Amino acid sequence: MWKRVVGGLLVWGWVACGWGQMLDRTDSRVQTTLAIEWKCLGTIQPRGVTEIPGEQMWTLGCETLCRDYIYWDTYKEYVAPLGIKKIRLQAGWAKTEQERGKFDFTWLDAVVDDALARGLEPMLETSYGNPIYPGGGDWDLGAGFPVSEEGLAAWEVWVETLAKHYRDRVKIWMMWNEPDIGKKKTPEEIVHFNIRTAEIIRRIIPDSRIGALSLARNSPEFLEKCLKVLTQEKKEGLFEWMIYHGYAKNPDSSYKNVEAMREVMNRYVPQWKLWQGENGCPSEMAHRFALSNHPWSELTQAKWNTRRMLGDWGHDVLSAVFTICDFDHKGREINRKGLLKINDKRNLAKVKMAYYSVQNVVAVWDGTLERQKDYRCEIVCEVPITWYAARDEKKGEDVLVFWDGNQIPGDSNETHKGTITVEKGLFSDPVWADLITGRIYEIPAECKEIQEGKMVLKNVPVYDAPAIIADRNRLIQEK
Repeated sequence: MWKRVVGGLLVWGWVACGWGQMLDRTDSRVQTTLAIEWKCLGTIQPRGVTEIPGEQMWTLGCETLCRDYIYWDTYKEYVAPLGIKKIRLQAGWAKTEQERGKFDFTWLDAVVDDALARGLEPMLETSYGNPIYPGGGDWDLGAGFPVSEEGLAAWEVWVETLAKHYRDRVKIWMMWNEPDIGKKKTPEEIVHFNIRTAEIIRRIIPDSRIGALSLARNSPEFLEKCLKVLTQEKKEGLFEWMIYHGYAKNPDSSYKNVEAMREVMNRYVPQWKLWQGENGCPSEMAHRFALSNHPWSELTQAKWNTRRMLGDWGHDVLSAVFTICDFDHKGREINRKGLLKINDKRNLAKVKMAYYSVQNVVAVWDGTLERQKDYRCEIVCEVPITWYAARDEKKGEDVLVFWDGNQIPGDSNETHKGTITVEKGLFSDPVWADLITGRIYEIPAECKEIQEGKMVLKNVPVYDAPAIIADRNRLIQEK
């Protein structure tokens, strides 16, 4: 891959690296009505998984393969170029053991091995049950746990067989998906089932890393009930993360509950970390599933996803993007939360705007950036502004991200003018970039000045999608 600046625009050259055929690699791959008067310098360079250094905060959903709602081959060429290294897969007991005592992992091996070959790290969720055993649980979302003696015994054999099969390929594991919906389970049932499952995985893979609960809601009250049971059983050491989902039309509105959950965790399991394990937004009006009955668009999906990712990052929460591709949920409708749009389960229709916007976030927020909790910054604007700051300590480079998080993301790209004041020296040659389109703009000299030892940036565009201030040489580097 190469890049250079030509006529003020950043031009990319690409080598063959397994990128999906429908990916637009041009400087103008995302176009919106956002009007910025400043000079455009180029576009943020996307980076595939092998080009991004360090540990990421991001994970990517590649779910429902276990139920044939979508197929890995439909979208596999588009996963690694997105830049997110860790992918969430569901192990699919019912698909793997269709005849009692006979386990066929061929379908999952094909996915796991191909993902590893592409530089991805597969993570496995143990969902769901298997109705070939009486009381063995159901095979789909909202399913009941195995409850009979025979069903529970078969579950334990399944988990042990699964862990042995993947112990050299998978280190991160997650518990049964969203046990608090559908055939609802009590906190006691959920916790004891988590313990039963995690103890088997940890026995087979001593260095495994396990996320607990995988709750559909982000309820501090329900979490506390679960953690009371877990700590009474003295089994909190089995787990490293608490996983929650919790959809909201305005992603910024979730963090009151997220911080309340953190307070609960700090009382019971202060060593755990929070992990938002499944969140996404439709790209059109939906009538089923989370965030339905709202006039979403590709633009608002892109705004929603980027705000969720960076809001999670700003709250020190591991953040999942749900999901890489639309999937056809049998008996319901196509779930349009994918970054890729499908015509049907085996045929892609297009790459959505959100794919490129997520790609922009991932390209900038690599493993070199650390959040700065006490960053000295003030943003004055006619609307309340959400903002966070990051620093590359090794290079001494900062990134400031900000947006209007007051409302549900909308289709208007009208901007407000803000004044940003930061300590002098934190930016040497700042530029402004939009994370939806990836476009990078020069901040005019008349909009930059030093006042009382501080850098003041004036007339900075602010709207309901994330934009960043960063040094020019961090975003644009000539060969």
